[in-house]
Amino acid sequence: MSAVQIRAAVPEDIASIMAFVRELAAYERLGDAVDASEAAIAKALFAPAPRVFCDLAEASGVAVGFVVWFYNFSTFRGRHGIFLEDLYVRPAARGKGVGKALLAGLAERCRREGLARLEWAVLDWNATAIDFYRGQGAAILEDWRICRMSGAALARLAGSPKTP
Repeated sequence: MSAVQIRAAVPEDIASIMAFVRELAAYERLGDAVDASEAAIAKALFAPAPRVFCDLAEASGVAVGFVVWFYNFSTFRGRHGIFLEDLYVRPAARGKGVGKALLAGLAERCRREGLARLEWAVLDWNATAIDFYRGQGAAILEDWRICRMSGAALARLAGSPKTP
């Protein structure tokens, strides 16, 4: 595999991005959870003032991985950071520096922009990913749990009978 190049996604990449989303969902055993469309993802990523971003990893001009991220904020640090929503590398490209290049790109953005931290979640059964992240210097925060509200529970809390 040739050297890995990281670049910001452009609208013409939407089919590749959706393919990565579906592959990641299948890998995470969540294939049935994907209901996003290309149009919805394109609207989010390529709006005039997007709130979510995507970088692609390419080798020999072929997309082999992606990362989706957005800015978050730490009141404790008084600065923004980056939350890495999804990182996926195709199986044939794993172990060749693609994941590290995607993470390093976000780390460089944090450094360049003076951001406080880079954070993400990892499934507790994904030992390969956990080992990879630890190998890059990440701390796995065992004492924190992700809380999520969606669907009917979110609508109920919002005081609306409609599910968003």
